Amino acid sequence: MKLARLALLWIGLLLTTSATLADEFRPALLEIDELEPGRYAVMWKVPLQRGRALDMSPTFPEHMKRMGPVSARVVQSNNIEQSTWTTDSGSLVGGTIFIEGLSALPIDVIVQIDMADGTEHSAILRPASPSYVVPASATKWTVAASYWKIGTIHILEGYDHLLFVLALLLIIPNLWMLLKTITAFTLAHSVSLALATLGVVNMPGAPTEAVISLSILFLAVEIVHSRQGQVTFTEQYPWVVALAFGLVHGLGFAGALAEVGLPEREIPLALLMFNVGVETGQILFVCAVLAVIAIVKRIPVSWPSEGWRVMPYAIGCTAAFWTVQRVSSFV
Repeated sequence: MKLARLALLWIGLLLTTSATLADEFRPALLEIDELEPGRYAVMWKVPLQRGRALDMSPTFPEHMKRMGPVSARVVQSNNIEQSTWTTDSGSLVGGTIFIEGLSALPIDVIVQIDMADGTEHSAILRPASPSYVVPASATKWTVAASYWKIGTIHILEGYDHLLFVLALLLIIPNLWMLLKTITAFTLAHSVSLALATLGVVNMPGAPTEAVISLSILFLAVEIVHSRQGQVTFTEQYPWVVALAFGLVHGLGFAGALAEVGLPEREIPLALLMFNVGVETGQILFVCAVLAVIAIVKRIPVSWPSEGWRVMPYAIGCTAAFWTVQRVSSFV
């Protein structure tokens, strides 16, 4: 009975929070395009929560003035505001962009700036660092660091991707096979991410996310069958499963990257570093899980004989909920 209550509590917690925790990389986006020296087109996109935009807004250097009214519309659960700004004295270069209200909100802000001379700037602002000083020129290191950070944050906040990796860890029997499986998953999602980002492959986001949740549900069932003594396909060919579903997960990563965009002059570098960031977060997660497993094995506690069911059932119920939720969103 204690085990049952624990399982129900865990499953309930996962289900009640799953709507916000499933692959939810929805940063705010600030795009600034210098149309000509001293005149800027600004687009400010903020995700809606409960039908309302988050209470934050960008502020620019004092010498910048807004021209005309702000146009606003709602597109795919985002509030989008567009406006035009001008300056007669000074340039945006060297000025500070500050996101008012960001420090009190659990969200990131992506800043993309295209200058009239072809210079591009990218940055990610977080609650602890809500301001950005526009440099005179963007270095490759700045672009690389920004997209590496974006990729790392995305995978660590993409709970469905992490749940898939966790399910693989619970099935794979040894470290060598685990290494081959993770490598296959990496190669697969790297390829599909690149193809989708470059426009070679195009798949709608909602069906992609539904297939991702189905892949997690499939692995949860495989865990149960494996513990019941059946030789599962994933046990025999884990790298094949990782390779096949990795292609779909890569399309999910591409959807997140599309929210941010890529600098036109540094597309290969930004794409590479985003993927490196994804792998960084994935490696951190795998190491953390293996450390927890090692610690649990050392605890001198007599676990219930059926205690192993808690994890796969929690994973399976959460994945099933996500699947229903995602399919209903496009059906």
